[in-house]
Amino acid sequence: MMNIRPIRNDADYRAALHEVEQLMLAQPDTPDGEKLDVMVTLIEAYEAKHFPIDLPDPVEAIKFEMERKGLTVKDLEPMIGKSNRVYEILNHKRSLTLKMIWRLHEGLGIPAESLIKPPVNLSN
Repeated sequence: MMNIRPIRNDADYRAALHEVEQLMLAQPDTPDGEKLDVMVTLIEAYEAKHFPIDLPDPVEAIKFEMERKGLTVKDLEPMIGKSNRVYEILNHKRSLTLKMIWRLHEGLGIPAESLIKPPVNLSN
């Protein structure tokens, strides 16, 4: 029988993490495996509520993908426009348009939510 309690505070959270640590090698479709699934779901819900992760700045998301995939400014031209436009975006001199957002999402796999967020240092 599973003895699972809600995670209401930091002590409950730490206890749940300890419990999951003990269950990490549990096989799927076993009582311990099912308990692990439930505990992980509870922990994820608690973390989403108490430790939300803010979306990155759109330009930082683009730069991250460029570095990760070894891309150059030239590689972004089909998604953003001529190289001067790419540099304007990367230097926070110009905002992304909806068309650019869509193309970057489709071309680089960057979540649209990350690209929609207003940039941090947009200059007028």
